[in-house]
This record gives sequence, structure tokens and C-alpha cells, in this order.
Amino acid sequence: MSLGWNSVVMGSIKQLPLLLRLVPSLPTPPCPEATVPASDVPALFREPYILSGYRPVGQPWPCYVLSLFQCHNESLNVWTHLLASGAVLLRFALFASGAGREAVTLPLCLYAASALTYLSCSATAHLLQSHSELAHYSLFFLDYMGVGAYQYGCALAHYFHCSEEAWKRGPLGPLLLPLVFLFSWMSCASCCFAKLRYRRPYPFRRKLFQIVPTGLSYILVISPVVHRLASQPWTQPALLLHALHMAFFLQAAFFFAWPVLERLFPGRCDIVGQAHQIFHVFMILCTMCQLEAVCTDVLQQRGAALPVHEHQSSMLAGGSFFALVLCCALTAALMSRRVQRQLQKEE
Repeated sequence: MSLGWNSVVMGSIKQLPLLLRLVPSLPTPPCPEATVPASDVPALFREPYILSGYRPVGQPWPCYVLSLFQCHNESLNVWTHLLASGAVLLRFALFASGAGREAVTLPLCLYAASALTYLSCSATAHLLQSHSELAHYSLFFLDYMGVGAYQYGCALAHYFHCSEEAWKRGPLGPLLLPLVFLFSWMSCASCCFAKLRYRRPYPFRRKLFQIVPTGLSYILVISPVVHRLASQPWTQPALLLHALHMAFFLQAAFFFAWPVLERLFPGRCDIVGQAHQIFHVFMILCTMCQLEAVCTDVLQQRGAALPVHEHQSSMLAGGSFFALVLCCALTAALMSRRVQRQLQKEE
């Protein structure tokens, strides 16, 4: 019996090359293997002080998907957020499996979903944006939608799991979620507007459109955490993690606003060392510390069993999260449609 089975297996293995020849191979697009200098791509795709490592514009879509495994000036921007997406998903899965069903609340799930949204949208934008001008604009509008969703997801987690009752009863407590909803949408809309309105070389006011609404939203988002840091001893593990997440966010904001290294060493940071890459790294550290802090707060009886009235409020807030995502998606779609009309006129 054993010998008969072995002969069948060996016969199948011998026939395998013949079978593979009969299977039709998928056509592979003629993708260029080398990158090109900044002078070979339109101005829209150039970054200040980044002189090489660009992917040619106008190639088939599979070329940009396969560029995930090539070395170019967007490689680290893609991989940092792809790996961070996996880390967030793994950490949340471990927490959910170890903490019990009662600890996995709707605000916590929406926060984790918002983190995965902004990370995956950013990775997609950096990977595929070189396809065309329309793709460039549309994908970064998608990126800004993810940022808006993440801001509101952070607000939900902080309000329901990281705030004191005294703060909730204060003047800002009842207004936090409506205000963050507004500023999160404004952050998405203003970033889309600035991307569409200004052409290279970008003026500094473009950065203001990107930073001011996002900064105001972040100040609101961290207000319950700041209240705890000011009123409680920092011996609590969650507070140390919250303080770290805030420190990493400030570092990320600095490198987002100023391309320090590439300005000092133009051409030497084309593949590794760009300010935007450093911004990504600090944002990942910020997100991981924040996720750990929120999970720690949940385990330390901060929302493991929400009161009935807060449970009802969390259900309402969950609906508002999807409303925000819809508002940001519609804004991004309208902006993308406007870009399409402009490009058609230019042709």
C-alpha cells in the first residue's frame, strides 16, 4: 500500500513540469526597473531637495503595486505604515483575546479601526500616487480622509476610556466630541483644499492650512489626558504612555513642517533620511504608545464596563464616527472630481 502511494506521488512530481507548461502565464507589464531623477518627472511629483529615486509617471498600475518590493524614494514611507498596520492589528487582537469580551468596547474598536484606516490610506497613497496627476491628487485626498477619521477615533478613545468624571462634567466635556467632529472634517477639507489650491514651489501658508485645523483638533483630543497629567501623579503606567505619545506627536509635527535633513544635505536623503520618513516613524511611535495607553486604561477599570448611560452615548458616538468618515469621503470625492475637470480643461 505504501509503495503504491509513493509511486503515485513520484509520478505526479515527474509530470509537474509538463502541467506547468500547459498553464497560461499571466502577462507582466513592461515596468522600468530603474528610478529616474527629479528632472524626469512633472513638478507635481517632486519633493523639495529630493533629487533622485522617483518612479516614472504613466506606467501601468501593476508597476506601482510591484514597486512595493523595489527601492525608490517612497519605499520607506510605504513600508513604515504597512508594518505599523500589522503591529496595530496584532496588538489589538492580543488585547481582545486576553482582556475579555467586556473590555472590547465600541469606542476602543473604532479607535483601532481609525488607526488602521489612516495607516493603510497613507501607505496606499505613497505606493500608487506616481501613476498620474489624477491618481496623485485622489490618493492623497484619501490619505487626508484617513487622518480625519483617526482624529475622531482618538477623541472617542480618550473621552470614554481616558478621562476623569470631573473633566467630563466640566465645560469642555460635553463639547469635546462635537468639536472634534467639526475640526476633523475641517482638517480633511483644508488639507484637500491646500493640495488643490497651491502648486510647487509650495508657499508656507499651504502648511498652515494643513497644520492649524489638525493642531486645534489634537489639542481638543488630548485635553482629557492633559487634565489627568496635571491632576494625578505620573506613577500610573498609562499616564507615562500618554506623555510619551504626546512627545512623539510633537516630534512628528516638527518633521512634518520642516524638511531639515534634506535641506542640509540635498540629494543625500533621497532614499533614506527624508523628513517625511522621520515624520512617519514618530507618528507610528505616537500611535503605538497611544494604543498601549488606552488599553492600559481599559484594564485599569477605565471603561472595562461602561455605565448604562455611557454605553448609550458610545453607541451614538459610534454612529457619528461613520458619519464623519462619510463626510470626509464625500469631501475627498468632490475634490477629486474637481481635479478631473481641471485636468480635462488643460488637455
